[in-house]
Amino acid sequence: MAKIKVTSNIADTSILSIYTNLKSINKKVTAYILKIEFNGRENLMHTYDDVSLKNESIKIADGIYWVGYADSNAGLHCNPYLIVEGDEAVLIDGGGRDDFSTVMLKVIRTGVQPSQITRLIYQHYDPDLCGSLPQLEAIINTDELSIISHKENNIFIHYYSSKTPKLDFRNLDSHFDFASGRRLEFYPTPYCHEPGSFVTYDTQTKTLFSSDIFGSFDQQWKLFLQLTDECRECLNIDVCPKSFEMCPVKGIRQFHQTVMTSNLAAKSALQTIAALDIERIAPQHGSIIPYKEDVKAIIRYLSMTKNVGIEHLIFGE
Repeated sequence: MAKIKVTSNIADTSILSIYTNLKSINKKVTAYILKIEFNGRENLMHTYDDVSLKNESIKIADGIYWVGYADSNAGLHCNPYLIVEGDEAVLIDGGGRDDFSTVMLKVIRTGVQPSQITRLIYQHYDPDLCGSLPQLEAIINTDELSIISHKENNIFIHYYSSKTPKLDFRNLDSHFDFASGRRLEFYPTPYCHEPGSFVTYDTQTKTLFSSDIFGSFDQQWKLFLQLTDECRECLNIDVCPKSFEMCPVKGIRQFHQTVMTSNLAAKSALQTIAALDIERIAPQHGSIIPYKEDVKAIIRYLSMTKNVGIEHLIFGE
């Protein structure tokens, strides 16, 4: 089976051409799909080293794929996610303009045709997740497409494109149901970091798509974050008592202090999230947190974090 090399600078028109050629070869694209089943820590860490993150979609849970762009030296990573359920697909935080070709080719490599994407979920309105909206509309090219966000976000998303109908999740009873009955629930997290920010919870896999919350600045990025027992029990992330080279939580704390608006906003969001039964967290930035015990530990760390947002600007660390 032929493999297609993916780079981040493929012209927008090229992805359309690639997709057309793939369809002519096989109506249902069956290009190389990487499937990883997470049945334990050893399996996850063992297979991860063999993955070509720049070229492949990564299955992180039942029907959920990471389709982001990987650059271990970027310092800030953007993570679009695809949820596939039967003949339907939903793309969450689809990515910036420059990453469109990479993201869409990874979507195609899951076997999903662009026209199967019926919803684009934008959990806030920054260009690193909304910038590719015009290209997505062009390749999806169906009247069935809608955008799900928040009224405060839709005001700004309109300036990326006015073509696709924009829905406020609060007018949908705060959920979206696939035809199969699989449900995505939406929870507001205002001012984390924008007034209309929210998170998305897949009730089937107990996966939380957390938008900027749990995001991270990473000098040495990995797709999956893993805490050791010592890290989970540590009470001081400023000075590692085990002299580990890099603290996996420090970048998360720094991101929250810089990006979130205030302690009050961050703590309110964490209280909302802590009430959910979460197996894994899929943030828009940084690393996926694939283990329940690590999710709980990082919620605890962030709940203890001081000087967030405006307080960080005034008082520093």
